[in-house]
Formats: sequence, C-alpha cells, structure tokens
Amino acid sequence: MINGGHIVMYSSDAEADRTFFRDVLGYPHVDAGGGWLIFKLPPAELALHSTDGPTAHQFYFMCDDVEATVRDLTAKGIAFTQPVTELSWGRLTKFRLPSGSEVGMYEPRHQRATDL
Repeated sequence: MINGGHIVMYSSDAEADRTFFRDVLGYPHVDAGGGWLIFKLPPAELALHSTDGPTAHQFYFMCDDVEATVRDLTAKGIAFTQPVTELSWGRLTKFRLPSGSEVGMYEPRHQRATDL
C-alpha cells in the first residue's frame, strides 16, 4: 500500500533553500546523507488539473489565516512577491525562497482533503 509521497523542488541554490526550511520555517528534517535534508511537511493534498499545453508541477503552502501568516513570515524576513489576492477557491499570495524561486501560499475556501 502506498503510505506517503515525496516532493522534489529543484533550486538554483538548494543549500540556501534547505537552510530556509530548517531555520526560518523550523520544519523537522532528517539528513539523508551528505547534508541532503528531507523535511517533514504538514499534511498535504494533491490536485490534478487538465492542460492542453506542457505539463508542470506546482507547490503551494496552505494556512488557516493568510494575513496572520504573512505577518509572521514577514517578521522573519521573508519577502512576499504578491499581495493577498481573493480568488473563488482561496486567498493566495506568493513569497520568494532564498534561491529566488517563488512559492505560493493560500488560505483555502474549499474543504481541505487533509480534514478527511
């Protein structure tokens, strides 16, 4: 039986992004050897969307209160690249990782599969 998933994010500065996840977000982790940190994530969901173009993958953090989370992360020096946007499915913002990659974060308005 499948009992988990493993997300891989490619980064132009993986060491800086690992430090960010470890020190700024405070995510628990294991060292898989040679400094390759694997982080425990909060409960996750998977959505599959159709496309007529090339396939791609995206990762979004979820939170219960996007305004409070933006304040907390801003106080830790995280640079947000998009103001909170009201969408039918949630309140979305984006922030920059140390490598320069952009990651989305949203407060869902839909039922969370993690609540099942």
